[in-house]
Amino acid sequence: MLVILHPDTDESSEDFKQTLSHLKHLPNMRLRTHHVQGRGQRLTEIYLLGNTTAVSLEEVEALPSVEKAIRISHEFRVLGRHAEDTPSLDFEYNGVRFNQSEFHLFAGLCAVDSPKNVERMMQVLQEHGQVCTRMGAYKPRTSPYAFQGHGQDCLSYVFELAGKYGIKVVAMEVTHDSHIEEIDSVLEKLGRPTGVMLQIGTRNTQNFELLKAIGRQRTYPALLKRGFGISLIESLNAAEYLASEGNSNIIFCLRGMKTGFGAPHRNMVDFPHVPVVKRLTRMPVCIDPSHSVGTRETSPDGIPDIFHATAQGIVSGANMVLVDFHPKPDEALVDGPQALRMEELPYFLEDVQVARDAYAQRADIARRMQSASGSAES
Repeated sequence: MLVILHPDTDESSEDFKQTLSHLKHLPNMRLRTHHVQGRGQRLTEIYLLGNTTAVSLEEVEALPSVEKAIRISHEFRVLGRHAEDTPSLDFEYNGVRFNQSEFHLFAGLCAVDSPKNVERMMQVLQEHGQVCTRMGAYKPRTSPYAFQGHGQDCLSYVFELAGKYGIKVVAMEVTHDSHIEEIDSVLEKLGRPTGVMLQIGTRNTQNFELLKAIGRQRTYPALLKRGFGISLIESLNAAEYLASEGNSNIIFCLRGMKTGFGAPHRNMVDFPHVPVVKRLTRMPVCIDPSHSVGTRETSPDGIPDIFHATAQGIVSGANMVLVDFHPKPDEALVDGPQALRMEELPYFLEDVQVARDAYAQRADIARRMQSASGSAES
C-alpha cells in the first residue's frame, strides 16, 4: 500500500508523528519512506510492505497528514504509476531538472581518451548552449584485452574542464561501488565544479550489489540502462532495486536489445518502449541511439541512421538523449565507428528540435482527441 501525505508535510509536526505511529503499529508491517522534491512542493510517500489486505484504506486516509492511500497492484512499488494522476518523478540536480516532461541532451565521449579531446568536446557543447555531457572513465568491455578506461586518473581533468565550460551534469558509468567513492572524493577535492550522474551500464543491470550501493547513496542521481539480454520488466525491476534502497532520482535508458534480428544495426532499436516505460513507471526516459545503431551509416535521404533513431525516440516522448560525439572518431579508443563529429552537432541539435516540436504537436492532437471523446460521451 502507498500512503501519500499532504504536500510539504512537516515531519516534526504532531499530525505527522501521530500518522507515523499508527502505521508503525500495524501488525507485521514494514514502512519505507520516500521523498519527492518537485518544482514547487515536496511530497512524502510511505510504503507499507507486508500483507496489507486487512488494512482499511478508509482508516488510513482518515489519519492526519494523509492525502490518499492506494493499493499497489503491480511489482514496481516505489517507481510504479499506481493511478492516472500519479505525478512523474521530478527532481533537480545541480541546477538541471529531470522529469517526464523536460528534455536534455547528453552528448560526449563514450570513453575519455585525452584532456585535449575532452576540452574540445566541452568547448563545442558550451558554444551550442549545452550544459550536460557523457564521459566514460570506467569502461566494462567484453574482451579483457580491450581498453578499460582511464578510471580515476582522468577524473580531475574531466571535472575541472566541465566546470570551466559550464557543464553541470556529467553522465559517467560506474562498475563497482568503489568508483562512487573515487568520484565523490575527486569532486570534493576540486570544490565540486560539476555534478555527476552515475550510469549503470547494460552489463550491470542485474549486478544487484552495485544497484543497492547506488541506491543507498543520496548524492548522485542514477541513469540505468536496460539490460541487453533481459526483458523490459526485468530491467524495470532493476530500477526498483535502486529506489527500494532510498534513491528514487532515477532515469531509465533504452539502448537497444542484443539480437541477431537487429542487424545490420548493432542492436535492435527498442525506442517504441519509451511510452510503455512512462506508462508503467514515473521515471524520465532516456534513449541511447549510438549504442542501438552502432554505425555512422546514412540512408538514401541523406539522414544518418543515428539521427533517424534519435528522432523516433524523441517523437515517442523521450526525455533525454545519450549520444556519442568525438573530435576525431577514427582515433577514438572505444566505439569510434558510431561517434558523430563535432561539426555535426549543430545539425543534430536542429534535428532534435524538429522531433521535439513534432512530439508537442502529437501531444496536442491527443489532448484534443480526448476532449472530443469526453464531450461525445457526455
